[in-house]
Amino acid sequence: MFVVVGPDSRDKDRTLKKAKVVAIPILDFLEEDKEGTFQPHDDALVVTIRIGGYDVKRILVDQGNEEKIMYPDLYKRLNLKFNDLERYDLSLIGFDGRMVVPHGMIRLLVQVGDEEVQVSFIVVEAYSPYTAILARPWLHVIGVVLSTLHLKVKYPIQGKVRELVGSQAMAWQCLRAAITRQPTGQAVVEEERIP
Repeated sequence: MFVVVGPDSRDKDRTLKKAKVVAIPILDFLEEDKEGTFQPHDDALVVTIRIGGYDVKRILVDQGNEEKIMYPDLYKRLNLKFNDLERYDLSLIGFDGRMVVPHGMIRLLVQVGDEEVQVSFIVVEAYSPYTAILARPWLHVIGVVLSTLHLKVKYPIQGKVRELVGSQAMAWQCLRAAITRQPTGQAVVEEERIP
């Protein structure tokens, strides 16, 4: 869906100027965006995103969180060294309500479609069924609008609306792992790096 913006009707010299029509993409969700999901649901938005040149699964998109979190298993699978971390002195509260002391922070490129943004992840040693959590600052930088109902993220790029579709199956797997508190396995990272 697009909004068409034409010449200003208050412009007195309108007849002298050519009308410039600009199509601005609108980020919205329609009933058909629910196709492919089991409804009704209360599932988290869990996606696969490219981090540091690798496709990484089980990333929670959390609009209620401000911090971007990465867990050590993913950090190691990305072939990163703990001595590469920058110092991060603030403590965090984990999902279980316990205080978590971060190992440090690292900046990595996160790619969604053609859009690449540098994200500062805080690396924490805590149990999570997710490999990482992306939060509000990332959402704002990319300019995305998300819908947990539709399990999608939509974002504008080059005059078009692109979308990132969440995986209900991955969300269920993470929920089961969190309830039973069993690891979901190693961080799933594609082995091929983008040149």
